[in-house]
Amino acid sequence: MPDLAERAARFQRDVHPAKAELFGHLAGHHQPHTLFISCSDARVVPELITSCEPGELFVVRTAGNLVPAYDRRSGDGVTASIEYAVAVLGVTDIVVCGHSACGAMTALAEGHDLSGTPAIAHWLHHADASRARATADGDVADLVRQNVRAQLANLVTHPSVARARSENAVRLHGWVYDIGTGAVEQTEAPREATPGDASRAA
Repeated sequence: MPDLAERAARFQRDVHPAKAELFGHLAGHHQPHTLFISCSDARVVPELITSCEPGELFVVRTAGNLVPAYDRRSGDGVTASIEYAVAVLGVTDIVVCGHSACGAMTALAEGHDLSGTPAIAHWLHHADASRARATADGDVADLVRQNVRAQLANLVTHPSVARARSENAVRLHGWVYDIGTGAVEQTEAPREATPGDASRAA
């Protein structure tokens, strides 16, 4: 661990008075406006990309920015986090953010052997629809874009999200972040869940 404890101590010691006031406010208030679902990749930092202050984003990070379609039997942490952000915190926007050079999408696009990492292989099945949408094998950039669209489609199978959308209380956004340039490409969000999605949500 490269001096993280010392960095944490320095952060506390050198905090700017304006930030100290913000942190004091945040100690008793948790009202983020956006649920930001991104990849776990260390090069993707949601608050940095969006110039947001602490407390503005409710962040969920998963390998490949994957969002499992709703299954009431699963009880997984991603589903619980989405429900909390939408139904309890009342976020008004949800961003699913993919990125260039994504390791998960590269493994799928290039057909990497994942037999030695069975948990990763199992998790990446949540990108099966993304692969079906892709126009060409080996095109990582296209798979990244298609994956954002597929995960948005999975997102709308979650009852809390479907309910909020029906009440025009939440907006969905698809982003692709380019690590090298910092550019963000926006991609279209789904209008509504497909019949197959609805059956999975039952």
